[in-house]
Amino acid sequence: MSLFRRVWMGTVASILGVALTASVPTAPASARATPSCKGLAESLLSRMTLEEKAGQMVMAVTHDAPGGMPDENTRKILQDYHVGSVIIYNKPDPAFMAEYNNRLQKWASHTRLGIPLLISADLEFGAFQNIRRGTTAFPRQMGIGATHSVKDAEEAARLTAREARAMGFHWNFSPVADVNTNSENPVIGVRSFGENPQQAARLTAAQVRAYQKEKVIASAKHFPGHGDTDVDSHLGLPTVGYDRETLEKVHLPPFQAAIDAGVDSIMTAHVVVEAIDPELPATLSHKVLTGLLRNEMGYDGIIITDAMTMDAIDENWGTREATAMAVQAGADVIMSTGSFEDHVETISAILDGVRTGAISEKRVDASVRRVLQAKCEYGLFADRYVNPKRAERVNGQPSHRKKADEIARRATTLVKNEGVLPFRRNENQTTLVAGVIQVPEAVEVVQAIGGGEVIGWQARTYDPTAEEIQEAVRLAEQADRILVATYSQSKLPPGQSELVRALQKTGKPVVALSLGLPYDLADYPEVDAYLASYALDRWQTPNPTALRAAVEVIFGKQPGGRLPVSIGDLYPYGHGLRYD
Repeated sequence: MSLFRRVWMGTVASILGVALTASVPTAPASARATPSCKGLAESLLSRMTLEEKAGQMVMAVTHDAPGGMPDENTRKILQDYHVGSVIIYNKPDPAFMAEYNNRLQKWASHTRLGIPLLISADLEFGAFQNIRRGTTAFPRQMGIGATHSVKDAEEAARLTAREARAMGFHWNFSPVADVNTNSENPVIGVRSFGENPQQAARLTAAQVRAYQKEKVIASAKHFPGHGDTDVDSHLGLPTVGYDRETLEKVHLPPFQAAIDAGVDSIMTAHVVVEAIDPELPATLSHKVLTGLLRNEMGYDGIIITDAMTMDAIDENWGTREATAMAVQAGADVIMSTGSFEDHVETISAILDGVRTGAISEKRVDASVRRVLQAKCEYGLFADRYVNPKRAERVNGQPSHRKKADEIARRATTLVKNEGVLPFRRNENQTTLVAGVIQVPEAVEVVQAIGGGEVIGWQARTYDPTAEEIQEAVRLAEQADRILVATYSQSKLPPGQSELVRALQKTGKPVVALSLGLPYDLADYPEVDAYLASYALDRWQTPNPTALRAAVEVIFGKQPGGRLPVSIGDLYPYGHGLRYD
């Protein structure tokens, strides 16, 4: 028995409340266990050409025509190249999204076998992440981690899945199961539940169950862990050098929890994990995907790669070589997020691999079988279409937004308060809101919640110059109180900590609010008060729910959050203040 199995079996009962009786866990009933769907998959598989099989193993990003609907190349990739799943980004509203997805499904229906599409998106903090109007934004996963609540994790996932499914999505690339143990991680950060493996395992399992109960495939990512990297895999190839024991004790428990909860897909990490395979990133490693994930951890669901156009893969191997290697390693679906030509090359690489004997058709059949079975279990053969009016009605319901607001207040973490908070509402006082990003949005929220006059100042870059800082200090002379919002993707740029210190020296009450990573306080520990909102990731995707909750706490609502990470040696995991 591996060290991982020994460690995990000793702790899983306390983490998830389940008993293990075998060395390899058996997942509960899921999409992989239904006889009728197994039969349908076998029937289709027996009639499919090699080209149709290869298409089912590829996920293509959609491209749009003028007016926003899918373009001719998207039609061709579905009808001429038999692609079986798509990923979609950034559409305007639920009704449009439903119509868009119906168009895709109609094209897929007009093929020889009429196999429906799996339609996917990254909706880690709600449908709002990719559909900004008429949907609900929940706190980021680190915010959910700050609630320390399985119930809140479940509710956020349940309502996200309900909104997503109403628009025609069947697959959400969430939850992020990475344990964020590196405070300078440039790509995971607030997308993680935090630094505690046991809590990450509990919350991951809760969200897997909630998504899939609402008929949306969950995808635990990024296997076997992206939480201790200091390189963004969109821009380079990260390597982690910790030992096997650290991997098993810290980074694998959330993934095993997802497997035990019946997760139907797991996404790979473009990360070299030296303890398993020092030569290849997990996405391309047979030792990781087949040896570790399939054989040691007992997983038999869909393995999907992260986007193969990310520089970690594309700059080192290229589309054709990487596709063949990923399939040989054990991946079932190759995510191709590039151009139409990239999609075609990905399919061609699978076909060539089979024709040359580098990839067996039996290996292809195993992957296609998993994909077809999931499509059956998640109801696509019964009804692939959605009602745009219902999509509009289900999304962004007042009850959904009310729940999101409640969770966000429970997530907002008051880390430090030297008697300056809460600010009084509707006073004849002037508030300066200063920062490097999304200051106009913050000004609007402060005005609506706090009242009084509000002055906004935003630096031109993430690293304010001395001249810019003096400009902010001059504006502070007109204010009675100051809210300064900092934002970091990894290390806090030094100009931001200098901005906080300069404003602190004015003698006015200063409250610092971290919009991104909560570690910012370590660079300006002398500030009067500090809150963590966990609102923004590396792409600065807005999160109005988290911002509003933070401002409500600043003006008197009770903060509920406790740190899901430690802030250096200053504040430990679990720290969080309340108002008297």
